[in-house]
Amino acid sequence: MVDDTLCSEILVGSRKASSPSLLILCQALSSLTPKQVEQLWSNMCYVVQTLASLLLSRSSDCTFEDMEPSPDVAPSSDTHPLPLPPLQRRTRSTFNLKQLICNYSEWSRDNEIDAGLVTMCSDNDHKEFVKHVCYSDLLKKLLSNKLNNWLLGYCISSSTDPGYMVSLLCNYDHWFVQTVPVDYSIVDFCWNLDGDRFKTLLCEHTGLFTLVFSNPENQLPIPNCTHLPILPAPPDSYFNSLVKESCHYSEWHDVMLITFDVLSLCIRMDANGFVSEVCSNKTFLNELLRNKENAWLEEHCSSSLIIPPTMQNFNIPDWCDYHTWGQRHVDPSVVGLCWQNDQLAFQKNVCCNASLFEKLLLDLQNKWLETSCADKEIEVLPQVCKYSEWTHPIIVDMTELALCAELDPLNFTSNVCHNATVLQNLLANLDNTWLLQQCANYSNTGFIPSEQCQYSSWGISLPNGNLMAICWDYDQANFVASVCHDAALLSVLAREPSSMWVSTLCATYYTNGSSTNSSSAEPDFCLIRKLVKQFNLTCSIDFSSVCQPGANQDLALQMFLHCWVEGLRTRVEVLLTPPMANVLEHAVSTTVVILLALEEIMNTSLHVTENIRLSVLLSVVHYLEKEPNFDNKRVVLQCFGEVLTTLMQTGRDVTGGELFLIKEYFQIPLDSLRPVFSATHKTTVRLILQYYSRNKHILQVSPEYLSTLVSALFQNQLVKDENLFPDLAPLLSSANPADILALPPLQNNINVRETINNNLLYMSLEQRQAFGQWYSQVMGPVDMAKGGPSLIRDTGNLIIYLPFHNFQHLSSAQLLEGLDVLKRNTLTSLQQEFVAHSLIGTYRNLKAQDFTRLGKITCLADPKHLLAYKDTDAFQVIQKIIVNCTRQGESMPSHMISSLFLNSAELKSPSSLSPDRLAELAHLLPWLGMNFLQDLSQSQLLPALPALANVSFSPAQLSTLGGLQHFGSLILGLRTEVFWSLPVDSLLSSLPNIALHTPGLTPPQANAVATKLWGFPEVVGWLNNVEPLLSSTPLLSLLSRTRQLVVNGISTFTKPWNTQQSFKIPMVILHRISGTHQRSFPKKCVINELYQFEFFSELLGELGAEIALALPVSTIKKFPADMMDSLRKMILQDPHQFLLLPRTKQELLVDKMAQRMGMYTGVFTEDEFRSLGIMATFVVDEVFIQLDRTFFINNLDFFQGLCYNKRKRELVAQILQEEAIFGPAKNWTQAILSQVDRFLFFLPTETLEEISQELMTVGRIEKLFLSQRHWEHGNVGIHCMNGRDEEEKKSLFEQQQFVLQFFLGFLKMDPSFPIPTCEILHTTSPSVWTISSLTEMSSSAFSDCLELIGKDPFLGTYQRTVLLNKAKEVYGPVSSFSQSVISQLGVLATQLSTEELDNLPLMELSSIAAMGAITDWSSKQLTTLYSNVIVFTDRTASQLDSSTLVAMGNIVCGAQPTEMNVFNAVEFSKAALWLGQLKLPCTEEQLLALVRLLSHSLAFGQISSWGSEVFIEIGSLAAGLPDMAMSALVKEQIEGIAPLAISMIPPDKFAVVFNQRQISIFSYEQAVGVTADQRTALSEVQKTALAMVLTPWENRPVDFRGRSRGLALSPSPLCVLPGLLMLLNILSCPAVS
Repeated sequence: MVDDTLCSEILVGSRKASSPSLLILCQALSSLTPKQVEQLWSNMCYVVQTLASLLLSRSSDCTFEDMEPSPDVAPSSDTHPLPLPPLQRRTRSTFNLKQLICNYSEWSRDNEIDAGLVTMCSDNDHKEFVKHVCYSDLLKKLLSNKLNNWLLGYCISSSTDPGYMVSLLCNYDHWFVQTVPVDYSIVDFCWNLDGDRFKTLLCEHTGLFTLVFSNPENQLPIPNCTHLPILPAPPDSYFNSLVKESCHYSEWHDVMLITFDVLSLCIRMDANGFVSEVCSNKTFLNELLRNKENAWLEEHCSSSLIIPPTMQNFNIPDWCDYHTWGQRHVDPSVVGLCWQNDQLAFQKNVCCNASLFEKLLLDLQNKWLETSCADKEIEVLPQVCKYSEWTHPIIVDMTELALCAELDPLNFTSNVCHNATVLQNLLANLDNTWLLQQCANYSNTGFIPSEQCQYSSWGISLPNGNLMAICWDYDQANFVASVCHDAALLSVLAREPSSMWVSTLCATYYTNGSSTNSSSAEPDFCLIRKLVKQFNLTCSIDFSSVCQPGANQDLALQMFLHCWVEGLRTRVEVLLTPPMANVLEHAVSTTVVILLALEEIMNTSLHVTENIRLSVLLSVVHYLEKEPNFDNKRVVLQCFGEVLTTLMQTGRDVTGGELFLIKEYFQIPLDSLRPVFSATHKTTVRLILQYYSRNKHILQVSPEYLSTLVSALFQNQLVKDENLFPDLAPLLSSANPADILALPPLQNNINVRETINNNLLYMSLEQRQAFGQWYSQVMGPVDMAKGGPSLIRDTGNLIIYLPFHNFQHLSSAQLLEGLDVLKRNTLTSLQQEFVAHSLIGTYRNLKAQDFTRLGKITCLADPKHLLAYKDTDAFQVIQKIIVNCTRQGESMPSHMISSLFLNSAELKSPSSLSPDRLAELAHLLPWLGMNFLQDLSQSQLLPALPALANVSFSPAQLSTLGGLQHFGSLILGLRTEVFWSLPVDSLLSSLPNIALHTPGLTPPQANAVATKLWGFPEVVGWLNNVEPLLSSTPLLSLLSRTRQLVVNGISTFTKPWNTQQSFKIPMVILHRISGTHQRSFPKKCVINELYQFEFFSELLGELGAEIALALPVSTIKKFPADMMDSLRKMILQDPHQFLLLPRTKQELLVDKMAQRMGMYTGVFTEDEFRSLGIMATFVVDEVFIQLDRTFFINNLDFFQGLCYNKRKRELVAQILQEEAIFGPAKNWTQAILSQVDRFLFFLPTETLEEISQELMTVGRIEKLFLSQRHWEHGNVGIHCMNGRDEEEKKSLFEQQQFVLQFFLGFLKMDPSFPIPTCEILHTTSPSVWTISSLTEMSSSAFSDCLELIGKDPFLGTYQRTVLLNKAKEVYGPVSSFSQSVISQLGVLATQLSTEELDNLPLMELSSIAAMGAITDWSSKQLTTLYSNVIVFTDRTASQLDSSTLVAMGNIVCGAQPTEMNVFNAVEFSKAALWLGQLKLPCTEEQLLALVRLLSHSLAFGQISSWGSEVFIEIGSLAAGLPDMAMSALVKEQIEGIAPLAISMIPPDKFAVVFNQRQISIFSYEQAVGVTADQRTALSEVQKTALAMVLTPWENRPVDFRGRSRGLALSPSPLCVLPGLLMLLNILSCPAVS
């Protein structure tokens, strides 16, 4: 093998007979192919040439021809080569290796220098390299090779004075004469080092502007040219006046009238004002965003608040809609962007459109178009005028032809007009007939009617159809005279399909009187019509086409025969005998065969084959129309699909029959769809898909049909023909994830990948993830490494949806190169964190623009990596991004905020901050604490109000902002006493602002505002304003306005009244039944009345999830499969209602669904899991443990959003540690911890101890707590936590406490524990820290966090005592506590002694409300607090108003019954809405006194008259009803009692007042409220009644005979539901006993 390679020649020249190293080398080379050897030599040639040129007698010029042995040395026939003659000794050169290779003088003379050689010299000969390259013209030469682009950065960093390089490279005059475009790296170099001059020249010289921005690689921002004195604008110039008139933001009252043009004008001409007045004012911005057309404004403002944005992700069709530019003003920046990104269409639609071009030039900023449009014509022509391609029969755009004809007349004439083939192809499109005249103008080969329209010869030899059309268009007079008057010629033309139109046009010409000979035309006579009439035939055939002059007589005869057959058909079917029918059939068949033979022998077209095709096709269509049985149709479509395909036309025109056949495929039943399409021919499939693509908006096809169709095509057709995939694009959004995962291996097909990328936007998240998982099959770690830096850009959007265990293998270089792709997609939080750590943690020299590109991903970086940029220009950008993240509500670790902001010198002195700087830091102010806010002056705060109005401050912080409360969220800081004094107009105007903020007004504030406004009769006309407070409006305030509300009509009925209010306003309940507001309606009433009807199963889907889920489990378990599936779908659409159910009912309901779905065997698959939605984690443990592990690990973020009980949390912890998932916790990495996230709290203590201490940093722990809190405050978490008992909540707290204290070292024997900051207490929780660490906090930090500490429910008695003593150290004795401090004490106040409570100055409702919200008071403390309130407010018991009573809360129980008796009954009844929500620690005697107030004649009246609405209103206060009154309660009243009230009734009283019949009326929630002590006091029959309510799924026979007090007739609840009755067509309403 060695002799077969180049080595044989090398060995011949070797002086040594056998060189082991050379032999080994040659043996290695022997395995290479000749092409590989050539490539190897090509790569090494230049280096070898330089090294060997001074050592060998001859040099190589890198060609294989010169590698032959010397003529005097011939290879012998021996196996060993002959030795060379002795070489003459030469003087050794004194050059060292660097001088040999890095010979810069030679570089200047050589045509090309190898890039590898340049790299080697820069590394090994740095000093000389800089001298001879960076400071010489050689640099420019080397930069012509793109592989040397790195030289710019190298020379800049190595040079002390880059001035020479600027003068060398930034010679802009030379850029115009270069034959190749200026490289983007040089443009960037000049932009950065010669920016001022470069930008000035760009503004002054449109040619340079065009040269630079016409290259798409030059990603530069458009320079600001407004400072140049091109056309000085006078003070009253047009633009100034226009901005002043249009951008007067304070007068933008009706935001729906603010147009896009006005917004774009203000953004362009008043950028700073727009950002400060609009973008920084979240309330104003939200109002603008109500207009859907302004949705783009949100993204603009987000980026503008960070740094002036540059246009990215430019969408050409959306911005460059040239057809609208003539009717509207177009921003010059849009004109420039379209020029850069869409030059071809721009040239065609703007430069070549004179009117539009002149309109744009009216704007001085578009003057550059004059030069650019002219200069670009030469560049555009080669792209448009592709004459070589026009020789083929292709469709060429008419506008492109016109452009070439106008701008390139010489080439156009020679390549089109002088080329008959091209001209003929182009004239096939009748839109291009203008070419005839065009070519006639430029040459003698154009269309000359007298020469080419030889009508006299047409009767002998028919012309081409195109020529006939041209003669008609350009020689119509002679055409009519010579053709339309020649009946014989017309007859001949009518026989050919390509010329049948002639007779039609001629007839039209005569009809319209266009012919000069119309007076001499023969009278209208049609032989066929006469024959039909004479033979007395009747048929549906239209004879107009054969009754025209020169009509085809053969066709006329065919029509006559068809008419005759049609007329005789019915008689033939009745009269023809079977033998005669056979003879007739044989005769017809023989006739057809004879005609086919004649057509073939005579080589003439009798249209027999075409007629047979059409006849068969029409017969099939007729059959399919008439056949009622689809099984028979299925046989035709499935078994004869390929035959039908061959019968169909495949050209542009599709007949009605063919369309019918295609549409028939969309009528196939679902159960037959898969077998039919499995056998359908691929051509038919393509026709069907194309038809669907064109008509999908009008086709009425169910989602199930589309899903089944795409599944069948994926599994059958796509396997046979992968080229079908692009045609499937419209159906991809209907594909099932399981079918996507089963796709054939087409990942490397570029068309497939692009089709998926283009349609990902229309898919659900599950579908995108399925495509990502499918694509991951070719995206392993090795494949990603092979993909190179451009992998993300090459792959496109699809790469975003790879499973994270694949995504995490992307390198930093790939992420940086593909950042634009990442940014235009929605990354998960896990992906964003990975990108942030990979890029910011790897690259330490990122620029400001890099962080701008990263955007909010920067917020997930490690703070220590961001701090590295502290003294750079990028740091300000980083700070702005972090502030923007806080503005958008992103959760930030405290270390991030403190390290980047709070520790800065400027914040050490709050009074030194300017108002502008304060506005910039607005969203960070809550982090800075009370002390900081108190040091700010009014002069600082007032100018910053617009920015402060959108910030969420705590109640205590709001109280420190003084008189600023009339703006935005700051109004929430008003004292309740101030609300009393505000005028009505101020209150009404402030309510919209209040509605935008959460949690909104406190109960005392809400009560004060609501009772004040509802005290005015005009309130009925203010419903739109008071709507945010309707749920907080006392029922008693509403009762006096009921009549006016009913008169108010529909505006009243559509408001969101609460349940008790709805009962008092007629028609509101009816509106809610027929509408969507079912939340407040008495569900049990509806269910009991409707369940008896047979059509209840059909009605179930219309009732909504709330009413459906109110059904007892005993009823649901009897549901058939279809009803159970309907219930499942309803829950998926409205999961909120399911989460509100008791835990037991949730589990029983899901268990029954799982049984019906057959989930108790095999793997718990992804489809099954997703089909259950939020219910999936409520399946029994045996099913859950069978969860598909691949689905679990690929969708961890999805699983982390669900709800888990204690046992499910243990199973999740077990799954996480399986080898197939993450393995033992001791081996977990940082990436694994990021994926596990809040599931870490599910792990048992012993497992947590195995995790590496180094990985669990303070930042990691903070993120865990933030993630858990984010879930708890979400739609699922908030209900899931409410469903947990106190033991479960405490268990979670203890787990969180252990994680923090273990990994921060608190549990060590001799711990050196960290002292928490107030910021970290906000992200974690005070009670998870040790009490010693909390007491070590500084006084300022402790005071900033006092409000947070006081709200922590998990602080124990000892901790509260120690922390209260700390508060006394900071604030002094209790008697000196300010109202603000008292309102922040929270649970710490429970450790105050009676004497201290007696001296606590409770003077304001804010401090009273803080004390009244605490539930842990002793009776003695409550008495002291009540007396304190009376003393410090200087009121008597009878003077307490409703707002004060609401604020007092639990303190009300500190009053003696005698004092309660003198409460104002009306005021107390208005406070009952809030007090009834508390579990008041009152005695039975106190509750009885309070109920007497409620039953006052000025309040709700006698108890016996109370309806459900009153019981709902008073809540827990119903526990104080007298025994007799409670025992007399009827069903309607019992249904309104709150479960909390039931739990507060003393056990002995409960057993006496409620008999078994009343207990059986309880709802499930009421029955759950019964305490263990109450249950113990019940009799056996009462316990049975209670058990039937609690466990209705257990069928118990109960005998209540002898215990009934009789049944009274009462109107059915359906009598008050006429709206529902009309829907159900029930016309009568019988009484129901």
